Amino acid sequence: MKYHDRTDMGGARETFLTTHWSLVEGAKENADKDRVLIGLLLERYWKPVYCYLRRKSYDNEQAKDLTQDFFHEVVLSRSLIERADQSKGRFRSFLLHALNQYLVDQQRKESAQKRIPPTKLVPLEIGHPPVLPQRVRQLEPEKCFDYAWKTDLLERALVDLKKWYLGRGMDTHWHLFRDRLLQPSLEGLEAPSFSQLCKQYGIENEAKASNMLGTVRRQFQNILTKYVRQTVLSGDVAEAELGEMFKFLK
Repeated sequence: MKYHDRTDMGGARETFLTTHWSLVEGAKENADKDRVLIGLLLERYWKPVYCYLRRKSYDNEQAKDLTQDFFHEVVLSRSLIERADQSKGRFRSFLLHALNQYLVDQQRKESAQKRIPPTKLVPLEIGHPPVLPQRVRQLEPEKCFDYAWKTDLLERALVDLKKWYLGRGMDTHWHLFRDRLLQPSLEGLEAPSFSQLCKQYGIENEAKASNMLGTVRRQFQNILTKYVRQTVLSGDVAEAELGEMFKFLK
């Protein structure tokens, strides 16, 4: 999944973000926020769930319906939320476990769809479903889920990074990061030399270009760390997750 294939599902609603475990706890405690919580969880995590379901042999329409229905179940059916096990540390571990339990329940009911009260409905619009690379589409469903989870997290962090630099009139910093690291990493391109980039963007010398790139990399790490810490419980798990994310980006 390439950076420019990103799907924008709306705003971040930072008011509700301390960790995503706290979203789950909030759903237990405050029924008035049901709609917002469903919308935020759906916005943040529909891609890995959808990709997982497709790899489990559900067709496009079934996967869309099940994805939306699952997130309503997670928030509105307290039985699923109350079984959330924070000891697992990673929010995605809880989510995948809950999804598998949900599919089992659906199979037992001999129904691929569950009716949701119209007043609670938060529609899921998938105009252009995620297109996974061929090598990923051949992986096990769990690995497809992880791939979609990580790429979506990276994409959101990169959107924030770009906004941060362009909003401060530091376009050259972003372009340097994009051309030297991001595109070569995500698209398998050969990285241009610092000499080429200096000529292209009017940077005084290669040393300055290297320092600029290092600054952007640190800012990216800070932003990505923020996102990762929202999905895990402990610092140790966060470090392990970050290690996986940076390895994934290489």
